[in-house]
Amino acid sequence: MQLRGCPRNLTLFVILCFGMAFEWRTAVESRPVLVMGVLNTAPDSFSDGGEFTDEDTAVAHGVLLEQQGADMVDVGGESTRPGSHPVSVHEELTRVIPVVKRLVSRLAVPVSVDTSKAEVAAAALEAGARIVNDVSALRGDERMAEVVRRYDAGLVLMHMLGTPATMQDDPHYDDVVREVRRFLAERLRVALDAGIRRQRIAVDPGIGFGKSLEHNLELIRRLEELRELGQPVLVGPSRKRFIGQVLDLPVGDRVEGTVAACVVAVVHGADAVRVHDVRPVRRAVDVAVRLRPKGGIS
Repeated sequence: MQLRGCPRNLTLFVILCFGMAFEWRTAVESRPVLVMGVLNTAPDSFSDGGEFTDEDTAVAHGVLLEQQGADMVDVGGESTRPGSHPVSVHEELTRVIPVVKRLVSRLAVPVSVDTSKAEVAAAALEAGARIVNDVSALRGDERMAEVVRRYDAGLVLMHMLGTPATMQDDPHYDDVVREVRRFLAERLRVALDAGIRRQRIAVDPGIGFGKSLEHNLELIRRLEELRELGQPVLVGPSRKRFIGQVLDLPVGDRVEGTVAACVVAVVHGADAVRVHDVRPVRRAVDVAVRLRPKGGIS
């Protein structure tokens, strides 16, 4: 089966992951590195807040992300930038669901919903989204695991220290990689115990979510240690503050730094990257994956 207008490798990805319940393990076996495109509909997102609050503009950008090489498009309606506070379920639904519905009908790649609210996740999955990207790792809403299980959705479990409002208040770890790995192992067990199948789950170290500059750099350097969990690893360094700290540049000038972070993450074993700037990252990681050690990543 060849989908009209789709390259053969993209067609395979769509058949494996879009026309049925989403499995991260199947997805990463079908493409060497996945690129998740970011689509923020919140007016106060740290990087592109306000750019895509209009529904038509948001949908057009989602289509553009796919054209630039995104393997999935992650739609979010609530900012989780440092110091941010939650919005109501109603507000998040209003921002996200119309966009998800339209993208599902227009994209050949899966749509993901970036939310910690079970009601929002359920509505998005009902509308055709296939993945839940939960920055709270199932801690934000006790009903979330059941929603993910019921819809056979893909799930991203992310590490965050505290909440977005407090996470950057002097974060401290004795060993950031070991502590993040321990947390993700515990949340993985919670998900499995709730009936979510292992092959549907990816883990994310939560770059920028309760970490200092050195914490973020260390996590990327030692990413192989997170692979010991046996799950696909998603990394989201896009335009983050740590890049600005290294380069002394504002958010809008962090594309090259994002590319560098993604390349190093992929060489160290990242299976997927979540980014705003899809085209340059897509090209860079397709080269980076060929530079991995010939013996493979441990």
